[in-house]
Amino acid sequence: MAELRGDQAAGLRRLFSRPSLRVVTFAAGSIGVGKSVLVANLAASLARQGKDVLVVDENTDDNIAAYFGALARYDLQQVIDREKSLSEVILPVAPGVRVLPAARVIKQLARLSAAEQRILLESLGQIGRPADVVLVDSSLDHPLGFSPLGLAAHEAVIVVSPNGASITEAYALIKKVSLAYSRKHFRILVNKARAAGEARAVYDNLAEVAHSRRLACLDYAGYVPIDERLRQASRLCQPVAGLFPDSPSAEAYQGLASSLLNWPAAETDVGGLEHFVQQLLHLSQRIDPTAIYA
Repeated sequence: MAELRGDQAAGLRRLFSRPSLRVVTFAAGSIGVGKSVLVANLAASLARQGKDVLVVDENTDDNIAAYFGALARYDLQQVIDREKSLSEVILPVAPGVRVLPAARVIKQLARLSAAEQRILLESLGQIGRPADVVLVDSSLDHPLGFSPLGLAAHEAVIVVSPNGASITEAYALIKKVSLAYSRKHFRILVNKARAAGEARAVYDNLAEVAHSRRLACLDYAGYVPIDERLRQASRLCQPVAGLFPDSPSAEAYQGLASSLLNWPAAETDVGGLEHFVQQLLHLSQRIDPTAIYA
């Protein structure tokens, strides 16, 4: 175990040498809330602010690479299987933005042997330039109910849209993860809102219920408005900030990017990515499907 942790530390220091690294997971309780489009645009907005962004994509369909007009041919699992090099798997999709497809490996994370874990960490050490921010676009159909990345990340953001079904499913997700794994802090990001007041009302309702039932503390991360320019940019496989920088959604993404970079660091952040990956590998062995679906 000591040898494995030593390998972890060496690889992670090579990969992420930035002391202020942020790892933020984006999750949703249901489809249709626009989570992946949001993550892609947020990554582009962070890059426009001079940050190097790595997006870890757990999704097979509607993946982040496709949003940028790129084709994700391979998965991180093929690096672990020694079928591909990391340079063949990771995709530079825009200036300052890289995508790491990881749908297969995340689904099998709990079954990785010690040797496969070592290969994983060694391969991450070969990624090249360090990242300032890691955004995780988590899968809604994770075989264990919730991604281990969502438990190990510094921040877990729940994306919700202002409709009854989305709100209900978002609350159910918070409840399951809180009760099963004692994660007691989430940020709520409202997508596709018609106005700031509508978005704030969605957050207020969720926060009040979560607090009254002693489930979790919810912080308001902001909102992205419905915007036809965003739809146009999505159809063209381009970030909205590049095509329509003065549009309401582009301005919202720039504001979200600035806000994310200023979120206060949690006490657990002191270990950086080394602590994060150790937590990830540890938690992946402990996730109980029965508990998470209860």
